[in-house]
Amino acid sequence: MTTDDERVDFGFQSVPAAEKARRVEKVFASVAQRYDLMNDLMSLGSHRILKRIAIEMSGARAGHTVLDLAGGTGDLSALYAPIVGDRGRVVLADINGPMIAVGRDRLIDEGHANVAFCQADAEALPFADASFDCVTIGFGLRNVTRKERALLEMHRVMKPGGRLLVLEFSKPESPLVAAAYGAFQSLWPLVGRAVTGDASAYRYLVESIEMHPNQKALRLMITDAGFANAGYENLLNGIVAIHHATKAAPP
Repeated sequence: MTTDDERVDFGFQSVPAAEKARRVEKVFASVAQRYDLMNDLMSLGSHRILKRIAIEMSGARAGHTVLDLAGGTGDLSALYAPIVGDRGRVVLADINGPMIAVGRDRLIDEGHANVAFCQADAEALPFADASFDCVTIGFGLRNVTRKERALLEMHRVMKPGGRLLVLEFSKPESPLVAAAYGAFQSLWPLVGRAVTGDASAYRYLVESIEMHPNQKALRLMITDAGFANAGYENLLNGIVAIHHATKAAPP
């Protein structure tokens, strides 16, 4: 396990573990108001389709309780809310206050009364054991300092038989796709400066994607956290992957 004195990756930089969360918080606070617009620009709108695919894989249904971890501005929560309905509940949890504020305003304006909001660290979730039928983390795991702790927490708060979905940037299968994608990514800091006034946040984004574990490594981490039936589906040639697993019921 990582301790606060050990050094971890913050993009291509090496920083003390205790400092990474503060730096990540600063990055997202800086871009919160234009975060959704930048997502549309960087993905050419495809992130909306990818999130819908993740929802379809979740198995969520009426009456379920869903944790949208690192939920930010609420894209996934907005999709889950009508599925779980009045008898269900969605909890949007994020460590970053400004991101939650944007998500709360959006979801309230859209009339999603079954969504609750919680500022929380993924490594120490303030929820009881076996609270959720489904836990989803979309494009957030790579920002967590101690991914192993966060996965253990996701396992703890999930009900037996529940389902985990990790939607995250990953590694392209084709070298040609990887090269083209790398060239496209090089534009993100420039666009970020023009749209949000902060190029460094999107330079960090590119670096964090590069440093994130590949598909096989992340699948092993999920298995090591206690999940069963861990697997993944590559999308866009592996630029993005959806990892899925379940929490085994007790014998």
